[in-house]
Amino acid sequence: MTVTHRRTTATTCTVTAATAALLITSGTTAWAETGGDSSAQQLATTAREQLRNTNSLRLDYVDRSPETAASFSRAAKLDLALDSKGNCTGVMTMGAHGGTVKLVKHGGDVWLKPDKAFWKAELPGRQGAHAAQVFKDRYIHGPASDDLLKGVAAMCDLKALQKGTTSSQPQSLERGAETTLDGTRVIPLTSRSNSMTSTLYVTADEPHRLYRAAQKGPGTDLSLTFTDYGKPVPSRTPSAHQSVDVSKFREVLQERQT
Repeated sequence: MTVTHRRTTATTCTVTAATAALLITSGTTAWAETGGDSSAQQLATTAREQLRNTNSLRLDYVDRSPETAASFSRAAKLDLALDSKGNCTGVMTMGAHGGTVKLVKHGGDVWLKPDKAFWKAELPGRQGAHAAQVFKDRYIHGPASDDLLKGVAAMCDLKALQKGTTSSQPQSLERGAETTLDGTRVIPLTSRSNSMTSTLYVTADEPHRLYRAAQKGPGTDLSLTFTDYGKPVPSRTPSAHQSVDVSKFREVLQERQT
C-alpha cells in the first residue's frame, strides 16, 4: 500500500513486541521457581498470579532508550487500559516529537485518532498537512482485521501479555528494601544478566501485585507500570460523526499520489 500503512502497522506491532519482551525478559527471570531469596521468589510467584488472573488493568509503557527518543517511528510512551475481551482505550506517543495517536478498540472495531504532528511525521511534505486537515479531530474507524488497524488490535490483547508470565527460568532474585514509587509502597526484586538489570516492583501490601517491571542496560531503559487491576475499560466509543471509515483514508492517500 503506502509508507503510512507499513509504518503505522509496524509501529503498533513494535510496541506490542516491546511490551511482551519486557514482560518476558524481566518477568521470566523474576518468575523463577528456584534459586535466590525464597521470600523474593514467593513474592514474584504471588505477583505473577495476580497479573495472570486479572480481567483488566491499565499499563503505562515508557521507553527512554536513546534510539527511541531520536525516532518518530517508535513509540516512546503508551498509556493503555485493556481487558481480557480485547477491549482497550489509550494514547500512544511517538519519539522525536512524532506526535500522538488516541486509540480505542471495542469488540471487532478499532478507532485511531492521530494528531497533526503525527501526520506530518508520518507523511512527507504537503501530504501530511493534507491528511491532518482531512482527518482533523476525527477518528479513523474500521474492523480490527484491517491491515492498517490489526497492529492496534494485537496491542489490546491482555491475554497475550498474561501468557508471557507463564514461563520460568532457574535464576536467582535479590530482594531489596521497601521503597515508594509514585505513592505506592513496593518491594524491588532484581536480577542481573550480563549487562542488563531487570527489576520487578511488587506492592508491599496484600494482595501483592506487580506494580512495575523495569529493564536497564546499554542503550536500554524500559518500564511498564501496572495499575487499575480489575477496573473495567471504558465502554464509550467515538460516534459516527467523529469518525471516518478507513476506506476514506486510503482514498486520500491515492489522491495525493496521483
